[in-house]
Amino acid sequence: MKELPVRKDTRLKGHDYSQAGYYFVTICVKDSHELLWGEAPVGAHSVRPLSHIGETAKKGIENISQIYDTIDVDKYTIMPNHLHMILRIKASGRTLCAPTTVSNVVKQYKEYITKQIGFSIWQKSFHDHIIRTEAEYQKIWQYIDQNPARWADDCYFAK
Repeated sequence: MKELPVRKDTRLKGHDYSQAGYYFVTICVKDSHELLWGEAPVGAHSVRPLSHIGETAKKGIENISQIYDTIDVDKYTIMPNHLHMILRIKASGRTLCAPTTVSNVVKQYKEYITKQIGFSIWQKSFHDHIIRTEAEYQKIWQYIDQNPARWADDCYFAK
C-alpha cells in the first residue's frame, strides 16, 4: 500500500505561540486566486480597490483586537491573493476553551471570513515568522507598507 505524504509542520518546534511577542503572518488564498482586490480602474498601474471579499477580510483583521484583548494587529496589507499582518501578543491569554495562540487567531479569522462570504477561499495553514528584533520589525513593517505598490514583483503574482 502506498504511503500518504506527511504534511510538513511549519511552526517552530518548541516555541510557545501564545507567548508575548511579534509575529509576521501571511495567509494565502487557495490556488492563488486573486479574490481580494477588485478590478483595476482604467489607467491604474498598481493598487486596485478591495473586492467585496477583500473588504470582508479587512473587517475581519480590524476585529481581531476587539475579539482578543491580548492581541493587536500592528500593521497589515491585503494583496490580491494573500494578506500580511504583524500580530502582537501583549500577554499570554486564554479564551474559555483554548489558549490565545497565533494558530488559533488565524483559524478563527479564516472561519469568520468563510462564514461571512459563504465559502472558504483559504489555502491550508499559513506562513509565520517570529519577529525577534526591532530592526527585523522595521524591515517587515516597511515590506508590508510597500507590498501593494510592488505587486507585479511579488512572489505570489501570477505572471
